[in-house]
Amino acid sequence: MLEMSDIRKVYRTGLVETHALEGLSLTVDGGEFVSIMGPSGSGKTTFLNIAGLLDVFDGGTYRLNGRDVSRLSDREMSEIRNRNVGFIFQSFNLIPDLDVFDNVDVPLRYRGLGASDRKARIEKAVAMVGLSSRLHHLPSQLSGGQQQRVAIARVLAAEPKLILADEPTGNLDSLMAREIMDLLDDINKQGTTIVMVTHSPDCAARASREIHLLDGKVVEIERPPALVGANRER
Repeated sequence: MLEMSDIRKVYRTGLVETHALEGLSLTVDGGEFVSIMGPSGSGKTTFLNIAGLLDVFDGGTYRLNGRDVSRLSDREMSEIRNRNVGFIFQSFNLIPDLDVFDNVDVPLRYRGLGASDRKARIEKAVAMVGLSSRLHHLPSQLSGGQQQRVAIARVLAAEPKLILADEPTGNLDSLMAREIMDLLDDINKQGTTIVMVTHSPDCAARASREIHLLDGKVVEIERPPALVGANRER
């Protein structure tokens, strides 16, 4: 699914160089649920941006779904990103003047899907996150946890093979965070690959693997002991 080898990324501002990633190598197999942890400045966000084809890198190779994406044009990267990758962010990024249906509909319109296909996808995705009764509510009429569910429904409607989540529970209380993690776990069990950046040890422990970054490199990979047996049964 996702294979990076010796990825390097340098940000340059005037005469100052910041090495965000220095030889990062990791592999995520299809169907995995992987958490990425590390202190601020460890390269987590840079990794996520490169993984989602939102940013380019300076060295190394990256294969996504078996395809080398190291030297693609902006248009080619955009096409792969729109069809294969879904993003969930800490901020819900919902449009305040649009109801749940229309918020989920926006990215589908950009893909040029027909009205009946979009409607079916939206209703299915919203049902998956348990918000069918809120289909015509505005974001301001929803709790934080419900807004994050709408953001997840927006991703699910596009049917991506890979979901990249950046602190998806960061703005939620502990109860809502558990509900969102339960939902992500259910999505993963249906076959979608999830890579999640988080600062929360509790959320990270829900994944099948924890990958720790430091100074732009992988320093540790571990499987939470409580989940090792459960993952073997999948």
